[in-house]
This record gives sequence, structure tokens and C-alpha cells, in this order.
Amino acid sequence: MAKEKVIRVKTGIGLGTILFLIFMVLKLTGNIDWSWWWITAPIWLPIGIIIIVLLVMLIGFLVLKD
Repeated sequence: MAKEKVIRVKTGIGLGTILFLIFMVLKLTGNIDWSWWWITAPIWLPIGIIIIVLLVMLIGFLVLKD
């Protein structure tokens, strides 16, 4: 009999989500006067960095291809 591999994926709240929640509570309670762009930055900033890195890699690949 073959043994089946069991893959367990741990999911949970990440650092970005925790920071977003903290910033949002501070904003809604009036303790900080930041723009909503900065309050939501822990969510969209990592995605933006990944997109920029992928674009740089794509441009590098296209330049080196020739």
C-alpha cells in the first residue's frame, strides 16, 4: 500500500493585516490623523512591490532576449 502525503497549510493573520487593523482603529478613534492611503498601505504596499519587481524582471528578460 502506498502512503499518502498530507500537505498542511497554515493560514492566519499576517503582519500586514495586523498593522492595517491597528492603524484603522487608531484612525477611527482619532488618535492619528493619517491619510487613508497610509492606513491601507500595509495591504497594498507589498502587492505593489511584487508588481514592480515582476515588471523589472520582465523588462530585463526582454532586453537580454535580443
